[in-house]
Amino acid sequence: MRTTGETEEETTSPAAPAPVRRRRGTAVLGRLAIVVAVVAVAAGGVWLVTKASAPVASPTTTDIPALQVKAADVQPGSVVPVSAVVAGGDQPTAPQQAEKQQPKPGDKNPLATWAGQVAAATGIPARALRAYGNAELALRANQPACKISWATLAGIGRIESNHGQYGGAVLQENGLPSKPIIGVPLDGSPGVAAINEGDSPAHAMGPMQFIPGTWRKWASDGNGDGLGDPQQIDDAALTAARYLCAGGRDMASPAGWWAGILSYNNSTEYAQKVFGLADGYAKAAQAAKGRA
Repeated sequence: MRTTGETEEETTSPAAPAPVRRRRGTAVLGRLAIVVAVVAVAAGGVWLVTKASAPVASPTTTDIPALQVKAADVQPGSVVPVSAVVAGGDQPTAPQQAEKQQPKPGDKNPLATWAGQVAAATGIPARALRAYGNAELALRANQPACKISWATLAGIGRIESNHGQYGGAVLQENGLPSKPIIGVPLDGSPGVAAINEGDSPAHAMGPMQFIPGTWRKWASDGNGDGLGDPQQIDDAALTAARYLCAGGRDMASPAGWWAGILSYNNSTEYAQKVFGLADGYAKAAQAAKGRA
């Protein structure tokens, strides 16, 4: 993801800015129970941002981790991918309701259970699915009109970094890749945007491939450790979800979905690849649920 020409606008839920990690530390992940995530987000303790910028379409760029992914034969703006609801996503998410549903010690984590089932059906690492699912639930609590799907986030994550596994990296339990994921230099070479960070070409960072300038504006804390780290997949997935939902966008409508993906990367082929992946992931998850 590489973006340019952004303008700032106020968000509807101001809070303190999320600090961005300058190095890869050891992130301590709490138990990713769905209700805990919803309560934390609804209380305003996850985003930790005061201002955000309205995304605009970016120059066409390469998507190296997914060169072999086939673009779906679908007309932009005509249809949206199938939607498969994440575990708990069809339940009420108001803070007072979620608080009553907090699991007792020893209870199974529904998000982790769902992720394990969907991982077997889709080939997506369960740890990545927990991040994508948690981001969907967070946006359902804070921006329910957006209707962002975990499957769309997974489609982007596959193209951008193969779900945090690009270049031989392994996605660890703490949500960090075993080695930092750094994109190609954005130096204006064929098929690559020209974006500088200081005097040098910028590099996109992390599982969802944010450029530094975009990350500084949208940095989110998805795992509750008080930091916004583009290399940490919970933080990156939540940031991507917020970015796609900007400006009151409805990601369940054809116009909204395509506008959102093209704001992430202004390439029709890129958007068609995300469509095909998201649609396939959702259908596989639905089939797995039917067999359960």
